[in-house]
Amino acid sequence: MENPSRFNLIGSSPQFQQTLRQLEKMAQVDVPVLLLGETGTGKELAARAIHYLGPRAGRPFVPVNCGALAETLLESELFGHERGAFTDARQAAPGLAAEADGGTLFLDEVDALSLKAQAALLRFLQDGTYRRVGGSQERRADVRILVATNAALEQLVEARRFRRDLLYRINVLTLALPPLRQRLGDACELAQVFLRRFAHQYRIFNRQFHPEALDYIARHDWPGNVRELENQVHRAFLMSEDGYLRLGTALTVSPLAAGAALPYKTAKARAIAEFEQRYVSGLLKRTGGNISRAAQLAGQDRSAFGKLVRKLDLQGLGLGLPNLADKG
Repeated sequence: MENPSRFNLIGSSPQFQQTLRQLEKMAQVDVPVLLLGETGTGKELAARAIHYLGPRAGRPFVPVNCGALAETLLESELFGHERGAFTDARQAAPGLAAEADGGTLFLDEVDALSLKAQAALLRFLQDGTYRRVGGSQERRADVRILVATNAALEQLVEARRFRRDLLYRINVLTLALPPLRQRLGDACELAQVFLRRFAHQYRIFNRQFHPEALDYIARHDWPGNVRELENQVHRAFLMSEDGYLRLGTALTVSPLAAGAALPYKTAKARAIAEFEQRYVSGLLKRTGGNISRAAQLAGQDRSAFGKLVRKLDLQGLGLGLPNLADKG
């Protein structure tokens, strides 16, 4: 495979190298690929690599985040609409399938598609034809479909929330992106790459990882995967006061600020408590107070995460969080 760093696919572990070899093979065959993996494992990066390593590289790569679109607009976004098809449809729109004609249409969070949109997608996958919302003319687009999800589609099929025939259509080939905790040695390699990127971005070249930070990076499970690692390195880079990047608990701040004069157990307990408060409140703000979603992002059971939220009493700390009682 040509230099995978071109696609930001970085890692020397046997697990990740095997994934890259599979990706290269899949790029050469013009069939749908289902990309599986936890949040932050790089599914869209892999989809872009499949496109740009394949025969459609000179044509458009069009990504669609199905989970970010309202259910009522998904079919219109994918296949377009005619003027007057619905309120605010003041003019016709071709849709993303037409935009991707000749290239690749990447559907992220495909599990978010409504059953109606799934039926339209299935019809499109069968013969490449579709109709705009509000239109009767049959249109055609030649696209390669790549889809991604972190959901268990078989379970959704059993719950009748995802069509089994659509699953068969999109699952011709499957590429599973391994979580960072299974990619031995890759976390430290990635961290060094991120450090160099931030050094060039901010024109600050005199910073390095504290030795204990590298140990933490190697040991941590990284439930948020590569995205979580990048965010922590970014934060540590910006907050460094002495040229060292510190990640983890007490390592996230300078030794003096961490209370170096306190007894070890007291300083450690304080640092852990402060980390828990920042981490959990950050997740809750990101998810609008949805405890279930925050627990999923943290890689924790909802019940255990809810106990942590109650222990921290975040609602009572005046952190500007939404009402948690009605969420998740």
